[in-house]
Formats: sequence, C-alpha cells, structure tokens
Amino acid sequence: MQSNQRLLSLDVFRGLTIAGMILVNTPGTWQYVYPPLRHAEWHGCTPTDWVFPFFLFIMGVAVPLALSKRIEQGDDRRQIMAKIFRRTLVILAVGLFLNAFPKFDFANLRIPGVLQRIALVYFFCALIFVYVRNWRTKLWVSFGLLLLYWGLMTLVPVPGGYAPNLQPETNLGAWLDRTLLGTNHLWKQAVTWDPEGLLSTMPAVVTGMIGVFTGLWIKTNRDHYQKLTGIFAIGLLLLALGLIWDTVFPINKKIWTSSYVLYVGGIGLLALGLVYWLVDVLQYQKWIKPFVVYGTNALFAYVMSSLVVKLMMIPKWELPDGSTQNLYGRIYSNVFEPMFASPYNASLAFAIAYVALILGLTWILYWRKIFIKI
Repeated sequence: MQSNQRLLSLDVFRGLTIAGMILVNTPGTWQYVYPPLRHAEWHGCTPTDWVFPFFLFIMGVAVPLALSKRIEQGDDRRQIMAKIFRRTLVILAVGLFLNAFPKFDFANLRIPGVLQRIALVYFFCALIFVYVRNWRTKLWVSFGLLLLYWGLMTLVPVPGGYAPNLQPETNLGAWLDRTLLGTNHLWKQAVTWDPEGLLSTMPAVVTGMIGVFTGLWIKTNRDHYQKLTGIFAIGLLLLALGLIWDTVFPINKKIWTSSYVLYVGGIGLLALGLVYWLVDVLQYQKWIKPFVVYGTNALFAYVMSSLVVKLMMIPKWELPDGSTQNLYGRIYSNVFEPMFASPYNASLAFAIAYVALILGLTWILYWRKIFIKI
C-alpha cells in the first residue's frame, strides 16, 4: 500500500466510536442501564470508558495524515498553526454553545466539556507534531507528561490542608478547577469537580499523541501485515504497562490517570488493528456503510445527538401525580416500556433507536455529499 492511500478503516473506527458515544449517552432511563454501558463509578474501567479516549486517539491519527504533506511541502509553520488555532477555537465555541443551549444561563455555564477537551487535545497534539520534528523527542514529551501528571496528583499537597489524594472532591485537579473556573462553571452544581477538568487534559493530550504515533506508522511504506504487527504489538505493550501502572496509580477515566491513558490506548490500538484487518486487508466491508456515514461527519453527528436530546427536554406534560414529564421520557414510557418486559432492554432499545435516528440525519448529508470540515 502506498503511504498516501486512504484507509477506509479509519472512517469506520471513527464511526463506531461516535455510534458508541451516542449509545452510552442516551439510554431510555438512567435507572436501568446494563453495567457495561455505564462509566465506572471511580477507579476501574468499563467498555463505556473506552469511547471518549477512542475518539481522541483517532483524532490524533488524523493529525499527521492531514498535516504532513503541508510540512513536507515547506508551508509556513505560522500559517499551519493559524489554521490549527482557528479550528481549535471553532470546536471550543461549539462545545460552549452546547453547554449553554437552550437556557444560555452564562452565570452557571459549564466551561469544560467533551468538545472543549477535544479542541485542547487537538491543539496540543498538532503543536507538538508541527514543532517537535523527531519522533523520539515526541515520545519523550508524551512520556514526560504522563510522569508529570502522576507526580502532581500523588506528591503535591492540595491547598486547604489535604494530603495528595485521588478522591473526587479533594484531589489537586478538582482544587484547580474550583480555583480557576469557580464551582458554578463545573459539571454539576452538586459536585465541585469536573470529569473534563483542566489538569486532566494534560494526560488526555497523550491519548491523542498515541494516535499521532499510530498515524505516523500508518503513513510509512510498509505493507499491511507489517503495519498490523506493529499496531498489535504496541497495543499489547501499552495494555500491559497500563495494568502494571494501575497498581500504584489506579486506572480512572474521570481524572484520566496515566495508567488509564496507556491501558485504553492499548485497547484502542488493538481495536483499530482489528478494524484495519477486517476492512482494508480482508476487504470485509458489507457491514461498514453506517459507520462510514458516521465517521465522515463525526462532529455533526455528535452535535446533533446533543441538540436533539436538549430539544426533547423542552416540551413538558403534567402527570396525574402532579409531576412533569418531558418529550424524551414520554417517548420512552409510552413507546419503549410497553414493548419490552425488561426495563433494561427497553432502555437499551431506546438508545439503539436514538443511534439510528442520528444516523438518519447524518446519512442525509452523506447522500448529498456534504462533509462538514472545520
């Protein structure tokens, strides 16, 4: 395979990730969700905890594929970084808009968020890629960020009289978010920390950098099986290193621990390798069209999935007991609950139907050959 040949598996993997993200974010009711479709309560990891880092990982893969040609052609780095900066600002703005919609209560606007983290990780990964030319130096920068985060979280006392700790409310990252952003601008008013907080963006950048290294590997002129061997080998190595590091720095998605970065990075490489093998090597492609549709308009699909849910929360009906029910809950209770004996299956069916709904909206763009690029 030539290094400039597009791999269909990258779009498929991105599409699978977006579909998974929508699935776990929109159950019929949070009261009945199968355990693998829930995030781990704190330490530990479920398949749901793979989804967000998978997106950062595949975004990182795209960085060298998109920027290498411009750098090799000698394009001015300032112009390249200006485009990167504009893209970062647009994604940040969309993320803040989603957090504000529909109330636009800026006094209590959550500042961090999924798209905000995606924007920051993209910016720093692109910055490292453009200005750190040697791959070994990139590797040392990435490893240094993981070690630095480990040291900050486990060795630095937390202002307010707390020893270094990894508890939700009292760890260093939570203190930093409260200090810089204020409690009114975090995840929920009832808690004083944020799962997409500022400090934990540092190791999240390394999740993106694992993707960058993968993209550099994919760009080489090695054949499919040589590339797959490297992907699977490094995937297994990172998985093992993550499990070893877990013994002293527990795997935890909500504070994005360094062990979590390596563990989920390893799983991401193994998953991408499997999709690559099936789609681009064996050419087993009959099943991929929905995921290609999702993968080629991933940002649109994610934004629409959030907006439609928020719109469904606006209409409300008063129930006989005096409580109110929004459109989201009304559809679930009147359509899906009566169809299934198990509330877990009803809740899952609602989530699958919602994935299909957003797929339909995204397919309209695909059919009309509209691909939203930032």
